[in-house]
Amino acid sequence: MRLLADAVEVRYRGLADPVLRGATVEVVRGETVAVLGPSGSGKSTLLAVLGGLVRPTNGTVRVDIDGSAAPRPTDVTTWILQTTNVFSERTALDNVAVAALTLGVSLREAYLVAARHLAAVGLFDRRNSLARHLSGGEVQRVVIARALASRRPFILADEPTGQLDHATTCVVLDALFEAVDESAALIVATHDPTVAERCERVVHIVDGRIVPER
Repeated sequence: MRLLADAVEVRYRGLADPVLRGATVEVVRGETVAVLGPSGSGKSTLLAVLGGLVRPTNGTVRVDIDGSAAPRPTDVTTWILQTTNVFSERTALDNVAVAALTLGVSLREAYLVAARHLAAVGLFDRRNSLARHLSGGEVQRVVIARALASRRPFILADEPTGQLDHATTCVVLDALFEAVDESAALIVATHDPTVAERCERVVHIVDGRIVPER
C-alpha cells in the first residue's frame, strides 16, 4: 500500500504565494519518513494534504494498493499532534479504547486492544489513571497508543515532541518508533534533526518545495 502526493500545489485565500509548490511524495506502508524543514516551510500543510484534510489547489493525492486506486486518504491515516487532544476526565484506557471501537469490535475487545497498546508505550501501569493526572509525556504516549489502536496503515505525526523537554522527547520517541512496525508507515513533520535521524528516510522541504537529496 502506498500513499502518494503528485505535483501538489496548495494556495490559501489571502496569501499571495502558494504554501506548497509542486510537492511530490510517496510513502510505502512500513516506512518511517521524516519531513524536515524550518517553521513555515509547509510541513504541516503537506501532512494535511496526505491525510486528506486539505484539498490541493493543483495535483493529486491517492492511496494505491497493488497499483489500484483504494480508499480515500482520510480512511487510511491517523494523527499524532503536537497539541494533544484527549478526554481529560477519562482514563488512559478509555482514551485509547475509543480508537479501537471505531473498528467495530466489541467493547471487551476494544479494551484489550487498548491495554496492549498502552503496554507497548510503557503505560500499562497507568491505564486506569485519569488523563488529567498524567504528565505531558505520558499524555503524548496515550495519543501514540490511540493512533496505533486505530490500525490505520499511515500515522501522521505533526511535531509530536515540539512542546516536550529533551528527556521526555527521548521517552516519547522511543515509544513511538518501537511501537510502529511493518504494519504501518510513520510520517513525522519536524524541524528537529534528532527526530529525523530516527527515520529511515528524510524528505526536506523549503518554502513549500521538496528539495532533492544530494
